[in-house]
Amino acid sequence: MLEKTEQYREVTVKTEPIFEGKIISLQVDTIQLPNGGTATREIVRHPGAAAVLALIDDKMLVVEQYRKPMEKFQIEIPAGKLDAGEDPMVAAARELEEETGYRAGKLRPLSAFYTSPGFADEKLFVYIAEDLVKGESAPDEDEFLAVEAITFEQAQQYIKEERISDAKTILAVYAWHIYRLTGEI
Repeated sequence: MLEKTEQYREVTVKTEPIFEGKIISLQVDTIQLPNGGTATREIVRHPGAAAVLALIDDKMLVVEQYRKPMEKFQIEIPAGKLDAGEDPMVAAARELEEETGYRAGKLRPLSAFYTSPGFADEKLFVYIAEDLVKGESAPDEDEFLAVEAITFEQAQQYIKEERISDAKTILAVYAWHIYRLTGEI
């Protein structure tokens, strides 16, 4: 089956830039369909992001902050966007320290995924932090958040309550669950 999918490739005929922002850009592509017809695709371009699963004494470090697009507070693992050309592991280390004050002696890749492949190219890289050392947090000037270390039971409850409802944090909680069951991630 997979070798036959090339016939369904969409070919870009024209790209129209719509918006260029600080974090994202938006474009509308006219594409040629496999059957010869044309269609448009609205595409959000994003530089990517990195996130960190950090465990201390069987508790997960999280931040709670207000998320304007959803008009509610969210509990999430530390994360942030990549700077142009930045190594995702470097970004993960930076975000962990900026948001929580902890530095990781070691970071290991856990997963990477596209957040919304139907309309965006954002790829999010998730790392596991090990050998944590407490330091000082230094959030961005427009970032207001509370840091907490939560238990696994709290994380499960927060998922049920939709206080945790983003993919990266849910993935981290499930990875943590596997670790608790097997001793490995």
